[in-house]
Order: sequence, then C-alpha cells, then structure tokens
Amino acid sequence: MAVKIKLKRMGKIRNPQYRIIVADARTKRDGRAIEEIGKYHPKEEPSFIEVASDRAQYWLGVGAQPTEAVEVILKITGDWQKFKGLEAPAPMKVAAPKADRKAVFEVAAKEAADEPKAGATTPKKKADKAEKKAEETPATEAPVETPAPAVEAEISSEG
Repeated sequence: MAVKIKLKRMGKIRNPQYRIIVADARTKRDGRAIEEIGKYHPKEEPSFIEVASDRAQYWLGVGAQPTEAVEVILKITGDWQKFKGLEAPAPMKVAAPKADRKAVFEVAAKEAADEPKAGATTPKKKADKAEKKAEETPATEAPVETPAPAVEAEISSEG
C-alpha cells in the first residue's frame, strides 16, 4: 500500500486549518486517515506549525512520501533534515505567549483600586443643568446692565 503524508483541510471559508495526516495515497484529500501527526494554521501570525517529530520520522522511515506542501512544512520544522541527515535549520518564529485572563483581570483590578475615589466619574444631569443656568444668567444680565447706563447718559445729554 502506497502511503502519503498530506494535508487534510479543516476550518471555515477563508480560514483554513490543516491537519498533517498519514493516509493511503488513493484516499480523498479529506478522507480517512491512518494517523494524524500534526497541525498547520497558515492564517495565524506567525503560522502555527505543530508536528509530532517522532511519528513523522517513523513514517518517513517506513517509506511514506510527503506531498510538496508537507515537505516544506517538514523542512521548516527540521524533521526533513533530521530524516536526510542534514544540518538543522534556523529556529522557527514563536508567537508571543498571551497573558492569561486571570492575570489581566488582577492587574486591571489593582489599577482601579489604586485610583482615588473622588466622586462620580460622570457628572449628574441635574448638576449639569444647574451649572448651565448659573453660567447663562450672569452672561445675560451683564449685557443688559451696560447698555442701560449708556442710554441714560444719552437721554440726559439730549434733554
């Protein structure tokens, strides 16, 4: 039986995720697999590649033929060079680990506790209206008072 190491497509439309599988060469792309030896997610930055190196070495050793895409993945991980007896490639990029939710929550809670509690963070609506009225009344009174003495002065000079 001819055995191939190939990619089995999974995931959604425009978000492919692949499993690296060992299958009979005559099976469909997403058909029955003998063994699943890895994962490949090309849309992540950097691409997520996970290969069970010992199982890949075993299947390559017993004559399984990798497809072109899988051969490239095996070269990136260094399994192909190990199988051929060549030098190992430069190490792969590894994504920065994400902070777990609990740690992020604790940091945010600590920052919130450190801030001074000087009242409400948003002003009350009634307080805003009262302040606006207080600001408007002196503004309207001032223009009324200044023209009145000027008018009186004009009237007294005329008469």
